[in-house]
Amino acid sequence: MNNTDAIAPNAKRLLWAGFTAILAAGVGFGVRGGIFGTWAADFGFTGAQLGMIGGAGFTSFCFGIMIGGVLVDKFGYGKLVFAAFALHVISAFVTFGATAGQSQAVAYQFLFWGMFAFGAANGVLEAVSNPLVATLFPNNRNHYLNILHASWPLGMVFGGVIGWVLGDTFNWSWKAQLSLYLIPTVIYGAMFFGQKYPKSEATEKGLKFGEMLKDVGLLGGAVVSFMLYLFFKGLLTPFFETPVVGTILASLIAIAVLASIATVTGFAIGHWMLALLFIAHALVGAVELGTDGWIQNITGAILNPTQGKILFVFTSLMMFGLRFCAHFIETKCGLKPVGLLFVCSLMAILGLNLVSAVSAFGPALGALLVYAFGKTFFWPTMLAVVSDRFPRTGGIAISLMGGVGMMSAGLIGGPGLGYFKDRFAAEDLAKKDSAIHAEWTGENTSKFLAFQEVSTIDPVRLEAAKNSKERTATEQTVVDADIVGNRQTLRVDSIIPLTMAGIFLFLIFYFKSIGGYRPLKVDEQQ
Repeated sequence: MNNTDAIAPNAKRLLWAGFTAILAAGVGFGVRGGIFGTWAADFGFTGAQLGMIGGAGFTSFCFGIMIGGVLVDKFGYGKLVFAAFALHVISAFVTFGATAGQSQAVAYQFLFWGMFAFGAANGVLEAVSNPLVATLFPNNRNHYLNILHASWPLGMVFGGVIGWVLGDTFNWSWKAQLSLYLIPTVIYGAMFFGQKYPKSEATEKGLKFGEMLKDVGLLGGAVVSFMLYLFFKGLLTPFFETPVVGTILASLIAIAVLASIATVTGFAIGHWMLALLFIAHALVGAVELGTDGWIQNITGAILNPTQGKILFVFTSLMMFGLRFCAHFIETKCGLKPVGLLFVCSLMAILGLNLVSAVSAFGPALGALLVYAFGKTFFWPTMLAVVSDRFPRTGGIAISLMGGVGMMSAGLIGGPGLGYFKDRFAAEDLAKKDSAIHAEWTGENTSKFLAFQEVSTIDPVRLEAAKNSKERTATEQTVVDADIVGNRQTLRVDSIIPLTMAGIFLFLIFYFKSIGGYRPLKVDEQQ
């Protein structure tokens, strides 16, 4: 690490404190991804229900990072770190309230709100860490933001190993496995304690909140408001007998948020590029984090659960190592941040389609390594691009964008993949044998956005069939249909990075037309 890159003497400690904080989030996320099958067996959840539980951690992240991004300069980093620490501890106790023998509805609430508190803690921590690192290292943001976020795949490695070794080998309960994310939680609390923090360039220049928000404006605000509409529609609709009531309330909340942005910014339109980057980051959240939430289960179903965990650990280790190489790729390979994002999109498209076709461990490892390279640089490089091109927004724009990405993962990526997994498996089973389909699909249904509601294979019976050492012919037919559903889901998933590639290619040509990509100062215009 080059000390000339930093603007504060405690920059290294703050960087590694943020690293450890995101590590805690990765551990919790990795463990949860490995125990979805246990929750399905214990409580009878469908793929869509598991997707909603996992999605709660993404959507709440949005509120944590958005609210934290707005408040961080006013209240200080230290207070927000304490709030995140408290939420991490609370989330563990709420989640542990779910026990075998409870009704599905009660267990669902414990797991949903435990995940919600966990995600909110992660969001607040990113509201601290992202602008802090961008401010500490203004001359090399892409490199240091990638180092900061290298802790995410490392945390997932630890989470995967916990499930693989402690869960599968030593039969630890899912609660014992999950509790281990509290260890890095205590460590990051100690590392942040008592530190002096710098202010963003925008804050140093004395810009007011409304001025910082002008580049977001109505265009970026519309993207944020739409994601909030989707969240509140899903949250409020079940509370009313008439679904339209929840839709109306969600619409009013979204309109109120957009009106507030308009008022604070003096009805500024906002910059088109920032709004486009918000949309691109929504796609990043869906394809990276949404897929991460399912990839262990999907590869585990195609191969076997243990191999699924091994593959998850290896690909996450690759991501961890690669995120230390962003500076090398930019300087030695000549790929500027937007060019890197375009190449990664192409790799993600190829990787997902390769994974969908594998049937053995070796090819699966190769295919997942291609996909892992593709998704490695998405999140931190997007943060670097916004920090470089929109310094007047301080920490607000990257916090809002991070919230959009996480909310998309929770509302679109996780539930969407769960829905298509349910749908394709049931459709294939119906084609193979309509009698078995009628027997194995019952009361459980799966629905996603405006897509058709479909009957699903009984999740409890499916998990039992997958774990059976001596399957009947009927059970094998059902398991085979589930594998087909997993393969088709990954192919549909590859449409997302295809769209991203189009966006980044457009931006490459745009920057070429204006003389190339470079970071801007607060007093420079786009």
